[in-house]
Parts: sequence; structure tokens; C-alpha cells
Amino acid sequence: MRILAVDTSTRSCSVAVVDRRDLLAEVTSGNGRTHSRHLMAMIDSALELAGLNLSMMDGLAFTHGPGSFTGLRIGISTILGLAAATRKPIVGISGLDALAIQAAVPNMTICPLIDGGRNEVYCARYRWVNGELVKEAAEQVLSPELAITGLNDAPALFAGNGALLYQTLIRDRLGDSARFAQNCQNTLRASTVAWISMKRFEIGDVDDIFRFEPMYIRRPDAKIPAPFKPL
Repeated sequence: MRILAVDTSTRSCSVAVVDRRDLLAEVTSGNGRTHSRHLMAMIDSALELAGLNLSMMDGLAFTHGPGSFTGLRIGISTILGLAAATRKPIVGISGLDALAIQAAVPNMTICPLIDGGRNEVYCARYRWVNGELVKEAAEQVLSPELAITGLNDAPALFAGNGALLYQTLIRDRLGDSARFAQNCQNTLRASTVAWISMKRFEIGDVDDIFRFEPMYIRRPDAKIPAPFKPL
């Protein structure tokens, strides 16, 4: 099964093409420019590197949140447009799930953190059990202090740009029980998104392109203005 996957949920932007267990191509940029400027070029580049074209994909995967509202809208609208044009099935994946599985280790709580701005982080908690990633706490948006509440004794592994941003705070609060992922594990990779989506594609658990909604968690800053009412 060939899958094209994208992630635009954070400052980095990533595109990958996988074929079952094989990574055929992956392009990741962390230059911080708006993803709308280069996402389609990155998709074209990844497909060219893989020696394939969009019509040869079996499915399209993407991060559906949480993360940057603008970034998510760019990635999701791009994939929905491609899916509508090609009639390919789609699967949306939690970016926190992807970060957790990139850093997963046994016998430790895994705490991916994505910077949410406003001195908050998007967070969840996981544990690696019998070769499977188990979510122990659902996605939330919290202050860094609340996000690490209850992790005083058992070792916990932190990953993601939120973990990097608040590393000093986490160390000060948790001491030696705080562990941090390697640098290569803090950037969300589209290949991880693709592999997580694989099982859902195989069993037909796909998303409806006409009813899909991003997982923002927090309400967007932009609001639709109230209808004009004449005096």
C-alpha cells in the first residue's frame, strides 16, 4: 500500500511517500516560512524522488491536529483538494500520536508537547505496552505546569517543540524523573504519520472528505463576524 503523507501542524513541514514498510522518499523543512509557499513543491519533490505520481497512491494521510491553526488549515485543505481531484481515501492522524510513537520507549510515560502559543502546550500521555502505544490521557491544551502535573516520581519522556521550549521549567519541576527525546525525535515526520495511518487504510477506517473537521482543541482566534444588521 502506497501512502502520501504530510504534516503542517508545527513550524516544520514534512512530506513522505511510503510503500508498506519501505520509506520511498521524505522531504522535511524547518525554515519557518508559511507552509503554503512550499507544500505543493515538497509534495511534487517527494513523489519525484519516489519515482511515482499521485495517481499511483492508495491513500493520503495528514496530521489533523492539534497544532498551528494556519498550518493545519494549509495541510488539510491541500490534502482534501487532492483527494477530491483523485478520489483517493484520506486518514487524519493526531500529531501527538505521531510524536509519541517516534519517541516511544518501554517502562516510561511518554509526554509529547506541541507549542500552542499563549504560554500553553498541546499535550497527551502514552505508554508503550506489549509492542503497542496506549494513550493514557487524551489531547488537551494546558499551561506547561498543568501539563506535567502528577509526573513527580515515575520517569517521563518529553518530546516535541513544546518540550524543547519548556525544558528548563520541566527539569526544575520534575528533576531527574524528566527525560528528553533526542533532537531527531522532536520534529514530527510525515513518514511516521504514513505508517500510523496504514492500519486504518487497510481496514477501511477512512475519513469522509465532506465531513472532516480538524482537531483544533482550542477555539481559533479568528472569528466569523456577526451578520450586518441595518438600523
